[in-house]
Amino acid sequence: MLFTALFHTHKLVVLLFATIYIIKTILLLIGSDNGLEKFTKIIKIPEIIISLLFLLTGGYMVMNIAEFDVLFIIKLVFVFTSIPLAIIGFKKKKKLFALISIFLIVGAYGLAEVHKARLGKRHDFKEEVITNPEAQNYVLSLHGKALYNAQCTVCHGDDGSAGLSGAKDLRYSQKSSEEVKHIINSGKNTMPKIKPALNEQELKALVSYVNGLRKQDL
Repeated sequence: MLFTALFHTHKLVVLLFATIYIIKTILLLIGSDNGLEKFTKIIKIPEIIISLLFLLTGGYMVMNIAEFDVLFIIKLVFVFTSIPLAIIGFKKKKKLFALISIFLIVGAYGLAEVHKARLGKRHDFKEEVITNPEAQNYVLSLHGKALYNAQCTVCHGDDGSAGLSGAKDLRYSQKSSEEVKHIINSGKNTMPKIKPALNEQELKALVSYVNGLRKQDL
């Protein structure tokens, strides 16, 4: 899937991008002007390519993100503030600017991880539902639907087809119930792990509902 491929490309590009900035900052801090200029000259073309890929892959993911919350906005502010600060810092030999730039890049990565972890936390039900399997009126499918609406619609949509943040189209899944359960528990690619937020009965209900979203003619 395109989003997943670009997601992994973006992670690699971010690592390379940050590594270049860290090396430049170290050279600036130790006062190696010749070393900084030499490294900048050597890395000039690769840095342009990496920077371009950084913006293109990041821009695509922003346009397809599932939840545009405050943390995500702060992350974007950190990223777009760090770049001009770094440029000024390295060109004008401003050590403080370079250090702040590195701090912002690391902070943006941390916010991205927090944002992903928050998606994997337990969310309140959007409707009233009986969750006790011992109760007389308990219905597995209704329990599963309530869990799905609370945890999964943000990326998968009501019918499993939204495909936001790289979410797979659940209507065409051919995975076994155990495979579905494992992915829900452990996460995959941009999907956060949900373990241990849900108990076994909840997982059973959610897996059952997810499987029920599949097209019947597969």
